[in-house]
Amino acid sequence: MPRNIGFVSTRFAGTDGVSLESAKWAQILWDHQHVSYWYAGRLDRDPAVSMLVPEAYFYDRANAWINERAFGTRRRTPEMTKKIYGVADHLKGTLYDFVDAFGIDILIVENALCLPMHIPLGVALSHFIAETEIPTIAHHHDFYWERARFSVNSVGDFLSMAFPPSLESIQHVTINSFAQNNLSWREGASSILVPNVLDFENPPADATEAGRAFRERVGLSPDDIMILQPTRVVPRKGIEHSIALVAQLKDPRCKLVVSHESGDEGPEYSRALAELAEASGVDLRFVHAHVAPSGELRTNGLPSPSLGEVYAGADLIAYPSLYEGFGNALLEAFYYRKPVLVNRYSIFISDIEPKGFKVIAMDGFLTRSVLEHVRKVIADETYRREMVDYNYELGKAFFSYSVLRRKLRSLITNFTGLDEL
Repeated sequence: MPRNIGFVSTRFAGTDGVSLESAKWAQILWDHQHVSYWYAGRLDRDPAVSMLVPEAYFYDRANAWINERAFGTRRRTPEMTKKIYGVADHLKGTLYDFVDAFGIDILIVENALCLPMHIPLGVALSHFIAETEIPTIAHHHDFYWERARFSVNSVGDFLSMAFPPSLESIQHVTINSFAQNNLSWREGASSILVPNVLDFENPPADATEAGRAFRERVGLSPDDIMILQPTRVVPRKGIEHSIALVAQLKDPRCKLVVSHESGDEGPEYSRALAELAEASGVDLRFVHAHVAPSGELRTNGLPSPSLGEVYAGADLIAYPSLYEGFGNALLEAFYYRKPVLVNRYSIFISDIEPKGFKVIAMDGFLTRSVLEHVRKVIADETYRREMVDYNYELGKAFFSYSVLRRKLRSLITNFTGLDEL
């Protein structure tokens, strides 16, 4: 029996992990006739199946006011408490409207009940789920205790209540084994581990010409070596390591391209990176890629490149993240058959590396052996081809849509009692 699925978050737009993974979940559900509807403060989904609630966006003025006073201090005012409940009450009303308007049978809450970017939305969801007992899948990508900036706060009571809530109608989903273990240890809550996935059963279309066109568009010559960091511009992505890599390679052909926009932590980091690159003599270019096959038009009239076009133009992927909830860009490197340099972040070590992927690995800093491995991968086409083909097959085995389909079947069946996927 087809079900109406309501996805809820602060944002479903762009190339962040929440937006990407929710779209994959919706695709699998649609393949089995379950219709997805969308609720968020910022949306790039079809308006016919969406409810845009600007107050639910984490950059909404009222929420920004709350966040400025919630973190970095231990004390809050009565005015702030009143503000949180006032915004939460308004958002709860919009959740009732969303469920009624689209006849939602099951909610899938994406990161809004684990990362307190929008405290009133978490409170509103907790109250709404408690009042309605609506079947809910809480898909947790990041927990607040994993981020240093949330450690000092004046909202511990709200964090304990809503991030995540302990309610009988919620099934928790985590994306890595550390998160699964910590949720159990901290909250006594069990969860189903669902890794991030890509459609490895269907290889990407040949984008050689599109990749060449992209390189020309950003001013690269055929002889240039494009080192791509396909991440948002936030400090935990470690982009300074990629700058150091290009500087230490000492090859004027090497150019560093960062493909995603600045994240939710402000523009200061991107300015610091530009200054560092200039001081290091590194050619650094920021390019905002879109997931869609043909990107939206920019204000200058030129289409933004798709993610596939950007990967097609790359010679090497740099992924020096300090921390990742999972690592979408790493899977993308495997999917687009590109060699990749990885800083061995904790989730890579626990959940990805044991599968046997062949990467250039660094442990927090660049060494001579890492640089030599990079040079070998760039220069030796046969070695490079064997590496990327092997990684693709492992990706198909462990991180494909078939894995997600099995996990979603279990989650939906737990609510309905019927095997509907």
